[in-house]
Amino acid sequence: GNSKCVITKNLGATVQPASATDNTEAAAGWYWQFNRKQGFKHDGTTRTPNSSWGYPVSESSDWMQANDPCAFELGSGWRIPTQSEWQSVDNSLNWGNYHQAYDSDFKLHAAGRLSYDYGNLASRGENMLYWSSTQYDESMAYDINGWLSYSLTISVSYKSTAFPLRCIKDCTSPNAPT
Repeated sequence: GNSKCVITKNLGATVQPASATDNTEAAAGWYWQFNRKQGFKHDGTTRTPNSSWGYPVSESSDWMQANDPCAFELGSGWRIPTQSEWQSVDNSLNWGNYHQAYDSDFKLHAAGRLSYDYGNLASRGENMLYWSSTQYDESMAYDINGWLSYSLTISVSYKSTAFPLRCIKDCTSPNAPT
């Protein structure tokens, strides 16, 4: 059967998060604006690269395969999950809060975001946010997000916001019949 493989740390992270509220740059990895190849790191003071921030982002497109950082960084077959894939993960695992998401095989954590308007670091250690590859409209796209006291939800955010990425690919289960 076809199952999904998922990376267990954020794309660009050098370590797996040590906790659900790990607020280190090493665990956060890189942040991406929707449908953009360029990732950004943030050490709490400085965004790297500190180039001009793309705002607003307005285009009618899902995250195009040609711009998918998962494929660039990890190779062929790796990609950003779709909105419906995040929804089915959320439905099947029924995470009550981001601690449960961290305690799962996914090791999701509250890496925060870079703000949509100026690219400033926000809510690292407090808010769990990951892009899907599915747009909502020209200026917004779907993400999965959670705060400590709330169930994880699928929501929409401005495409110019930069979120961490988790990458998936189709893989064969080791026990699958041939």
